[in-house]
Amino acid sequence: MNFERTSGILLHPTSLPGPYGIGDLGAEAYAWIDFVSESGCGIWQILPLGPTGYGDSPYQCFSAFAGNPYLISLGKLLEGGLLTESDLEDMPDFNPQEVDFGQLIPWKLGVLDKAFKRFEKQSDLQTEYATFQEAQARWLEDFALFMALKDAHGGRPWSDWDMPLRMREDRAIAEARQSYAEEVEKQKFRQFIFFRQWEQIRAYCHQKNVQIVGDIPIYVSHDSTDVWVRPDLYYMDDEGQPTVVAGVPPDYFSKTGQLWGNPIYRWDVHAKNGYAWWLARLRSVLSLVDVIRLDHFRGFAGYWEIPAGNETAEEGRWVKGPGDDFFQTVRKALGELPLIAEDLGEITPDVFEMRDKFELPGMKILQFGFADGPDDPFLPHMYPENCVAYTGTHDNDTVVGWFDSATPHEREFCLRYLGVTGEDIAWDMIRALWASRANVVVAPLQDFLSLGTEARMNFPSTLGGNWQWRTTNGALSDGLKQKIASLNKDYDRYMG
Repeated sequence: MNFERTSGILLHPTSLPGPYGIGDLGAEAYAWIDFVSESGCGIWQILPLGPTGYGDSPYQCFSAFAGNPYLISLGKLLEGGLLTESDLEDMPDFNPQEVDFGQLIPWKLGVLDKAFKRFEKQSDLQTEYATFQEAQARWLEDFALFMALKDAHGGRPWSDWDMPLRMREDRAIAEARQSYAEEVEKQKFRQFIFFRQWEQIRAYCHQKNVQIVGDIPIYVSHDSTDVWVRPDLYYMDDEGQPTVVAGVPPDYFSKTGQLWGNPIYRWDVHAKNGYAWWLARLRSVLSLVDVIRLDHFRGFAGYWEIPAGNETAEEGRWVKGPGDDFFQTVRKALGELPLIAEDLGEITPDVFEMRDKFELPGMKILQFGFADGPDDPFLPHMYPENCVAYTGTHDNDTVVGWFDSATPHEREFCLRYLGVTGEDIAWDMIRALWASRANVVVAPLQDFLSLGTEARMNFPSTLGGNWQWRTTNGALSDGLKQKIASLNKDYDRYMG
């Protein structure tokens, strides 16, 4: 897929400003879309939208199909009469600049339960709700039961449940559906409201000529509906535990590699099924976004397999992935592939060959360009047109944080290459990116705001303290908007 020349801003919805402890899909999201559009940017890039679990990571979700209920706008529920101001009287004193998930989650879910009780007594949304349930039946019932059972088990993973439920014996499942019917309905209601609010967000983006670039993690969480319902699609033992897990060997993100711990696909089983689960997943995400960044693209060519139980990702082996067969099947089903290949890390020639065969834009990270010399592929003068170039991603430090901690060689080369003093390094790097031949360039909002490491979104291979950063209303000033608009006009990227 070849993009026209454009630009974008990376900001996950959780990082939006707002009064209820986390960025959501309410008024501030619409104001943000206005900001992106009026800045002349054509893209809003986000992280996965699934229901976050372990470590609050959007890359470790309880479902590959469900939405994140923490993103539901309470303000819109107030407007729609499903909440009253009195329902919010016990709201904690949230820090407006970061998400405190430990404080947020129990409070927000409690508020959503109040909205559910009011919803049960109203009739104006019931027809729409019934239509939603029918449209999402493939995954919704299983997901709602899964979450109800997790709550009943104190949040423990499904692999710790009693064997009849763990193995989804018919009688046990039937009894659970009856015993937890009310809790199942609560979960379905949350999904209905999330999808309803997100569809309105997406429609507004299209009205403002903004495309949403979403994200699909290649793997799913072990503690997810997906693995519980279809363990045959993964390398699992009879107890419901993975025999091998996913990750990557040591690279520039981590000296010991990244031990993700996700179960690994049995690609032979997926192939025999015509990759039906994957096609359903792609269609589901494409109903929410316009373009998908396919995380860990290299895993489709070959993946790092780590024995279950290892404490780091240092020991493992490369195993051949599904390769061309997968993408040929996807192309036949979906047509032109609206995909961005996240082709970072330890890459072998077959990965690039597969990417180019299907004309997928790869990724370039400017921060990576200054470790070596002038032929580094991450430097702007080396970019092909068909790529998406970033100052950094959610896994990187901010530009200011990177520059402050860079080696003397990197700093000196960076300043010499850009021809700057470094006093405004974030914008210096943004300009170099925008001036490049790359059809699409994206920077996190933190870089447009020239923020330091305190605004970093994620430290790979660490648990806790990630995914918390939020911006404030005051940061999205008219001055910043005009500055970005001028940048887009100067480098022929303006989408107004």
